[in-house]
Amino acid sequence: MGEAVAARASHGGPGRPSDDGARVVRTADGVTATAFGKVNLSLHVGAVEADGYHPLRTIFQSLALAERVTARATPAPPERASVPVRVTGTDADRVPTDASNLAVRAAVALAARTGRDPCVALDIVKAVPVAGGMAGGSADAAATLLALDALWGTDLPRSDLLALAAGLGADVPFTVLGGTAEGLGRGDRLTPLPVTGTFHWVLAVREEGLSTAEVYRRFDAEGTPSGLAAALDDELRAGLATGDTARVGAHLHNDLQPVAVGLLPVLGRTLDVARGAGAAGALVSGSGPTVAVLAHRADDVPGIVAALAEAGTSDRRIVTHGPVG
Repeated sequence: MGEAVAARASHGGPGRPSDDGARVVRTADGVTATAFGKVNLSLHVGAVEADGYHPLRTIFQSLALAERVTARATPAPPERASVPVRVTGTDADRVPTDASNLAVRAAVALAARTGRDPCVALDIVKAVPVAGGMAGGSADAAATLLALDALWGTDLPRSDLLALAAGLGADVPFTVLGGTAEGLGRGDRLTPLPVTGTFHWVLAVREEGLSTAEVYRRFDAEGTPSGLAAALDDELRAGLATGDTARVGAHLHNDLQPVAVGLLPVLGRTLDVARGAGAAGALVSGSGPTVAVLAHRADDVPGIVAALAEAGTSDRRIVTHGPVG
């Protein structure tokens, strides 16, 4: 089992923006932009609609797991089929580098919106685990939009960037925005939420993934929607606004969690271990398989990490905090 990894703010030199500082930085090579992974503090899922999508009410929080994209201007040979991309960092070998890469799709979309040829190369440095329900690919797309908007000097209004982001995926608009926000619709209609203080998280990561499509199919067949009323998250919003970690932990919620645990029962054991270790709360993030564990305070984190490692139900433990961005 892997050792715990601490994700902390980086304050290195040029081209290494801090997790809590500037998100777009000009470098000698081009422009580097940063976007962050996320956890869903709540996820309420409505019944599937005629278009095949589920209406959502969710509260996102960005975590100090920075995805960094450097965009560099390049010649554009006519025979080039796609934007060249290089990926390093966490789970880099699991990330496609062809036209299906979400950052490449973001570059092509912004080029089309602004009437440009996508004459760029992208370098992605990843910190968010792949296929863990934490929006790493979405953060890559968001960082690409921010980097290219600066590189090309297009200066699009934030509303235009968010509209482009929504066309790329439901989580991309939030990863452009960052912080803590409530999402409606497909999760892309966002309202920033007030937050006091810092929340300390341990992420129990499994290499064995879950298919988001399969989780939703099973939810449609077996799940029980909790409804989409705003009042469902009143206690969670109040806890965030006042910095009451116990209140936040007690009201973490995910409609998809019973389905995810049914498909991958070891997640239930992970949740039990986290609660037994004195966590303020724990839940499956999004459609899984990552379990996000909220500590009451930073001093409680080592004990939670140790309990999760001893249980052997996760492959990695990542220590991080939020909100950032």
